Amino acid sequence: MEDLLSESKTNAAEFTVSELSNALKRTVEDAFGHVRVRGEISGYRGPHSSGHAYFCLKDDRARLDAVIWRTAMARLKFRPEEGMEVIATGRLTTYPGKSNYQIVIDSLEPAGAGALMALLEERKRRLAAEGLFDAARKRRLPYMPGVIGVVTSPTGAVIRDIVHRIKDRFPLRVVVWPVRVQGDTCAAEVTAAVQGFNALPAGGPIPRPDLIIVARGGGSLEDLWGFNDEALARAVAASDLPVVSAVGHETDWTLVDHAADVRAPTPTGAAEIAVPVRAELEARLANLGARLRGCIGRSGDRKRTALRAAARALPSPDQLLALPRRHFDEATSRLQRALVVGVERKRARLGAVRLAPATLARQIGETRRHLERDFVRALTAFRAGIRQRRIDYSRCAARVTPAPLQRRNGLARQALGALAGRHDKAMALRLERVRARLGQADRLLATLKLSDQAILERGYALVLGQDGGVIKRAADVSAGAPLSLRFADGEAHAVATSGEAARPARGKPADKKAAPGGQGSLF
Repeated sequence: MEDLLSESKTNAAEFTVSELSNALKRTVEDAFGHVRVRGEISGYRGPHSSGHAYFCLKDDRARLDAVIWRTAMARLKFRPEEGMEVIATGRLTTYPGKSNYQIVIDSLEPAGAGALMALLEERKRRLAAEGLFDAARKRRLPYMPGVIGVVTSPTGAVIRDIVHRIKDRFPLRVVVWPVRVQGDTCAAEVTAAVQGFNALPAGGPIPRPDLIIVARGGGSLEDLWGFNDEALARAVAASDLPVVSAVGHETDWTLVDHAADVRAPTPTGAAEIAVPVRAELEARLANLGARLRGCIGRSGDRKRTALRAAARALPSPDQLLALPRRHFDEATSRLQRALVVGVERKRARLGAVRLAPATLARQIGETRRHLERDFVRALTAFRAGIRQRRIDYSRCAARVTPAPLQRRNGLARQALGALAGRHDKAMALRLERVRARLGQADRLLATLKLSDQAILERGYALVLGQDGGVIKRAADVSAGAPLSLRFADGEAHAVATSGEAARPARGKPADKKAAPGGQGSLF
């Protein structure tokens, strides 16, 4: 045992694991205190909750762990992404907990413009495939906006150029949302500004703009990289308000330019696109007003000329009324004859109707006989029905017990009493109606019998000839003929002093001043 111990003793120094790890750490940090490493980002998942970012840098043959502390992460000009080729500046160190080494990155930059352009092209193809750059989804700008929202730096020359240009062309209200237009927080701030303008309520304390201008001056690809952010492009594409992009110079293109509804070559150009020229609108309005007044005047002149021509072509009032006047005169001349003919026709039709008291009395008698016959039939039928009911009641009485029979008898008596009462009322009503009709017929008969007397009571007289017949026309009276005049209270005798000479000429109406009936004096 002692021989083995003696053989294991050497001159080499003995270290603990921690001592060896710390020694390696110091050696690596002293030898590689400041390095620049070029490689491709791998395994990047964004900053952790602590703000630190952990990933790897690799090439085709090796791999190096990397870490960016939170303070250095805030100073980066762009956000690292998976697969991006970068140049990392930092210091090498070891991590004793895993016995590996890593680079602590102080700054990070793309490996060249080519890498950034490749990344930009890849984003552009992906967003274009989703339809964010389609022309069909782009909105038209309002012709005369009331409020314009500008997303830019409040201290740069861009906002002054935009406000000055809007003031020259069409003064209106401009609302500025201040943001950083360069650096790592640029994309997040501009995205929040676009979303904030869309979230403003209509009629709120801060006016909701009618369109948004996203503006920035010119710069390199790295300076404008914040406007190539994917989240910003999606926010611009999803905006409810029309967006005008004015980022960089005319040759600079960003993802915001593709996603916006309109791209302006410069911020000043964005102001010119957003508003019209007020002086041109006023001149155009004045021109349109003058043209409108001229059109109204010429139209009035044409219509006035047409009215005069139509007035000259119209006939005079006498010519227009000549034919209606002639028709009126002819109708007037025919009316008098038509009245005479109409009266004669109605008199003849009335004379053809023979209404005698005997005829009316005969009709009344027939009606009375029919009523009496119907009454006898109804009374006979009613009595026969009562007898049949009594027979049916007797038959049923033999088949039922006394108690139900008494109930049924009581119900039958009630029903019979109700029917008897209804029958009496119906018969009384029917007789009353028949009596009323007979009374009306009697009165009508009396009226017809006494119709002559009623007429005489009103002051008329009946002229009777020598044979007792009624004289209806003056032509039937001859001079010296004895006449009898029947009045309401008696008769008087007279002698006609004129006859045929008193008739009016044939075809001429009687003189209106002649005595009624066309007769001459009787006394």
